[in-house]
Amino acid sequence: MSYDAEARRTRVPKDQTTGIPAIVVGLDGSATSWDAFAWAAGEARRTHGRLVAVYVMPFAEPTAALGVPYDFAAAQAARHELAGEIETEAVIRADELGIPFSFVGEYGDAIGTLADVARDVDAHLVVVGRSSKRWHRLTGSLGHRLTCRKDAPVVVVVP
Repeated sequence: MSYDAEARRTRVPKDQTTGIPAIVVGLDGSATSWDAFAWAAGEARRTHGRLVAVYVMPFAEPTAALGVPYDFAAAQAARHELAGEIETEAVIRADELGIPFSFVGEYGDAIGTLADVARDVDAHLVVVGRSSKRWHRLTGSLGHRLTCRKDAPVVVVVP
């Protein structure tokens, strides 16, 4: 399956978004991101809004910087496969709720990409799940770093 991140990026025409709240949700396939997706989908349904799920793929694995042998093509194929699986599951869940939905799969930094997409779709809200990684207590989690930005209000869903 060929995956083209740029082709998957959904540009929503401005004339179709007037008055319709957009809710951006970060989705990475983890249990906490699916909790965030469920909360954001419920909020989109309550506000008669639309949901934009964002899956951010890293440019390279951290082990590649350490000089560890790395098969870039295999890693890229695995990321694209995971993106396709996440998109399929998200589409099914959004269809069950009957909410307008789009999926954005991009390479980059999670914070920058979520902020860019939130600005592109004029998001009223950005939703992410709480990180379960211990080292985020030292470096700062995605949710914490997003709350420091002024792109849109942020909700961090804690399961």
